Amino acid sequence: MLSKWKEFVRKLKQDIYTLYLASRDPRIPFMAKAVLVLTVAYAFSPIDLIPDFIPVLGYVDDLLLLPLGIWLTIKLMPENVLEEYREKARQMLQKPQKSNYIMAAVIVIIWLLIGYWAYQAYISRIK
Repeated sequence: MLSKWKEFVRKLKQDIYTLYLASRDPRIPFMAKAVLVLTVAYAFSPIDLIPDFIPVLGYVDDLLLLPLGIWLTIKLMPENVLEEYREKARQMLQKPQKSNYIMAAVIVIIWLLIGYWAYQAYISRIK
């Protein structure tokens, strides 16, 4: 069961990257691009059909609508274009990714500064 889930997530990640790479290709029909834009907009939108604060149900719409949008976009794309970008995505995802340790350090420092500032604010309130 866990291996099937991991395979599904890996395939979903590859499909998302495939759609990202193909999104600017002029060979993709307007309807496929429209569904892709709506799917991405819904994914990043702060407004959901079912609010996320509702336990379990809040994430069901995301778990259903996002894969459905990805599936529909893939079905609307020409097969040869889809295979071309799937191969590109497969190659890109197999390459070892370079780590950006400088940006990671900057982010950690920012979080530490925010934590220090919050700690100082808390200490000054209790005095």
